[in-house]
Amino acid sequence: MRLPRLAVENHQFVMVLIGLLVLNGVVSLFRMPKSEDPQVQPAGGSVIVVYPGASPADMEELIVRPIEEALNELEDIRYLVSVAEDGLASVGVEFESGSDPDEKYADILQKVNSIRHRLPDDILHFETIKWSISDVHILQLALVSDSAGYAALEREAEELRKRLAKVPGVKRSDVWAVPAQEVRVSVNLEKLAAMRIPIRQVMGAVADANLNIPGGTVDVGTRRLNIRTSGPYASIEDIRNTAVHARGGRPVHLRDVAEIDFTTEDVAFHARFNGERCVFVTVNQKEKTNIFAIFSGLRPVIASFRESLPPEIRLETVFDQSDSVSRRVRGFFTNLFQGILLVGIVIFAAVSSRASMIVMTAIPSSLLIGIGLVALSGYGLEQMSIAGLVIALGLLVDNAIVVTENSARFMRMGIPRTEAAVAGTAQVGWALVSATATTLLAFIPIILMRDVTGDFIRSMPVTVVYTLSASLLISLILTPYLSAKFLKIDRRSSERPFHRWLERFVDTRYSRLLDAALARPARTLILAGSVLIVSLALFPLVGVSFFPKAEKPLLFIRVETPVGSALERTEAAARFVENTLESYPQIRNVTVTVGHGNPRIYYNQFMKRRSATHADILVEAERYDRSDFDRLVREWRERFALYPGARIEVKELEQGPPVEAPVAVRIQGNNLEVLRRVSADVEALIRSESGTVNIHNPLGTTKSDLAVQINRDKAAMLGVPLSEIDRTVRAALTGVPVSRYRDAEGKAYDIVFRIPRGETPRLSDFDRIHVFSLAGTPVPLNQLARLELTESPLSITHYDLDRNVTLTSDVQSGYSVAKVTRAIVRRLEAYPWPKGYGYHLGGEQESRDESFGGMGQAVLIALIAILGVLVLQFRSYSQPLIVFSAIPLAVIGSVFALLVTGNAFSFSAFIGLTSLVGIVVNNSIILVDYTNQLRREGATTDKAVREAGQTRFVPIVLTTLTTIGGLLPLTVAGGTLWAPMGWTIIGGLMTSTFLTLIIVPVLYKLYTKESVEST
Repeated sequence: MRLPRLAVENHQFVMVLIGLLVLNGVVSLFRMPKSEDPQVQPAGGSVIVVYPGASPADMEELIVRPIEEALNELEDIRYLVSVAEDGLASVGVEFESGSDPDEKYADILQKVNSIRHRLPDDILHFETIKWSISDVHILQLALVSDSAGYAALEREAEELRKRLAKVPGVKRSDVWAVPAQEVRVSVNLEKLAAMRIPIRQVMGAVADANLNIPGGTVDVGTRRLNIRTSGPYASIEDIRNTAVHARGGRPVHLRDVAEIDFTTEDVAFHARFNGERCVFVTVNQKEKTNIFAIFSGLRPVIASFRESLPPEIRLETVFDQSDSVSRRVRGFFTNLFQGILLVGIVIFAAVSSRASMIVMTAIPSSLLIGIGLVALSGYGLEQMSIAGLVIALGLLVDNAIVVTENSARFMRMGIPRTEAAVAGTAQVGWALVSATATTLLAFIPIILMRDVTGDFIRSMPVTVVYTLSASLLISLILTPYLSAKFLKIDRRSSERPFHRWLERFVDTRYSRLLDAALARPARTLILAGSVLIVSLALFPLVGVSFFPKAEKPLLFIRVETPVGSALERTEAAARFVENTLESYPQIRNVTVTVGHGNPRIYYNQFMKRRSATHADILVEAERYDRSDFDRLVREWRERFALYPGARIEVKELEQGPPVEAPVAVRIQGNNLEVLRRVSADVEALIRSESGTVNIHNPLGTTKSDLAVQINRDKAAMLGVPLSEIDRTVRAALTGVPVSRYRDAEGKAYDIVFRIPRGETPRLSDFDRIHVFSLAGTPVPLNQLARLELTESPLSITHYDLDRNVTLTSDVQSGYSVAKVTRAIVRRLEAYPWPKGYGYHLGGEQESRDESFGGMGQAVLIALIAILGVLVLQFRSYSQPLIVFSAIPLAVIGSVFALLVTGNAFSFSAFIGLTSLVGIVVNNSIILVDYTNQLRREGATTDKAVREAGQTRFVPIVLTTLTTIGGLLPLTVAGGTLWAPMGWTIIGGLMTSTFLTLIIVPVLYKLYTKESVEST
């Protein structure tokens, strides 16, 4: 290899190049986006439609099906999912992994706009949303006051919102929990009936009178003047004076048949902070921005605004993501620096001081170069990329150690320092390239992972690849120059206590053990195989989990009251929870939202839209303590389960990409009655399984509806269109916005037709409603229709255009999601499914299947690629297989480490196992490569394997210790997410390192013939 010589001869250029790369890393470290979690944007979107007064069946037929049919024409659809509820429909579409999110969102918009004319004209709200997992509120503030009215709170909240929105990096700022102001038209149905005025005529008159139609222009001499027509309403009085009908030659004005007020809408969503009324102001972060830079701009704005508040209103912080990000980043960097310290201790304990300093230069330079490349690739600094730095930490010094030791060996042979550094590096150069390549190839399956999970963790393997590639570059061009410049033969290095202890261990213990193994190869291999079989047999005891709890001092308590419940009933249940929490001193803040979900502050927590039957309670503890949280969750679930008339669920925040629930069973079938019966049976099966909690069946309860049964023959005979009846009933009872009024400041308010304030629709209202025939004749509604009480579902859901119902369940702490899921599946397999009906697993099981879909192929490709590198290096087929023997030896330690530490085989453990493949193979490469070198020098196979094992024992142990040292802080202090990964690697390294030094020599002796001396 000529690269080391070129680097030493052109060391000025090398130093400038390395300096520029390191400087780029330093600049990137301060400027790159920083967030708590990866910013993931799946290709997909949702269409939200609000159509008050429509039943789930109506929403399905009028809204969902047309939108589904249009979206289904798009390419690369992964799935379509829809929900139709009372007055609300949501249609979501996700595209295949790898699709361009912006392009697919544009396709959604185009398709939805193309069928907009097929949807009802009087839809209240129509919205298309682009999916973004990371689009969460990074700040939630509360303006708190029990004495100030909503008008004062809204005024202050709007002022704060405007100030916050101007801060660089802020995507948007919103105000929540404030009743909107509106122009309310309270119609007197009796007067309309007496005057025989259709309500649709009144609504049409108001809408027409508010039109702003340009009158064009006219030329007057040399001037061109715009013609202004009547234009929109200029005042509330203009609305009152709108002529809606003519009777006896005199106009009937709107004020004659209705009361018109400028007021607030009925309170359907309100909030409290520690028991006091409040409104929220939230902030969202732009993509690819630094959260710390944003908050450095937000804090002075908030401080200034707080000083300007009137004394009866105070500003409180509900949630501040920068605190969490700061703790997470600080914790990771602490783990990183602790790892660097441990690696340094290992190196200084084993090699000379000068050699140690040369090796240690590889750490900061490789890390900073890696950070610069990560930033250039568009990734930010978050928990996954920082974890990648920690994983790489223990590996990146291996190349520098090998180069430095080999250069020192050449110097001890009497070769001048410069030539020794060049020759020593060149001799091991291609071996280092091969070893690094095998490690990097082991990360290919993780990089190629599909789905949101793959996007979520991709920055971690990419960071490892960049950092290890940088370490290889450093070892080949910088380390030889530093060795030539500074390395001296330090004979005291062999006298270091740790080094002497390792050498004594080799002479007294390892040599005898290796001799015994070589003397009885069959017994040795059988023993190793038996240990492997035992470890695999113990694997089911380890358990499987996808992602652990988030370990944050936050809990969500969700309240659901029966369908049809008034807001007051939900409020009472929320008050019960608040009163219960008052007796717990470890609780810092309690934030309550009634009639709506809390604003989305965590990436896999989804916000419930407005509903009178829903309340969210966000509980913030003083600190996170796992055992205390587990106790609180169990205690609260038991207490809240006793509350009558509401389902109260305690939710812990989860790590990883969003999953609908840990356990989810999706049942397909088109008949709602059969679906309801089957879902009830499946719900009972799930409830009977230990560990399940917060079980939800959307079809478990039904609601009562009043169906307007129209006499079609009579309506046809009287000339009354069915659409006239439907529109009139909706307008009279539900109320709809018909236009918008703008005040002098340009602020817009809905003009809403409703029944008078304080009234609710009554059965007697139907007797007051008149519909009109095509000839203009009024006909009492009760002559054409009658009311019937019917049962209907709470919601109707579709999956890929077909009806289905999804039952979900959480899993209690201490239970394995995988074990609970398997137990439920056994029950489902034994269930007598009706013809045409079946089930599909969702939740974590589906996420695992989708995330690991194609992983087998990716792993196979990676193994073949590694095998190809080894075949190229050894020019043999048997020796790469001998090298591969280290992989199952690593599995032994991984299983035992997880079992002893009580960690489940989670997603991060899988990452650890994949990483382990590339790491442990390197030890085998070192051993086999040196054995081949000894044989080329004339040693017999028996002598070569003994000498190689004894000579390479110390370097192999050192590289193992540096890897363990780099990972140990993250493993011990990194929480439940990273502990399984760390223990998987550490346990695997411990067994594979020791067993590799025994098993590889045995296999080499058995399967390498004496005749292959030239290998």
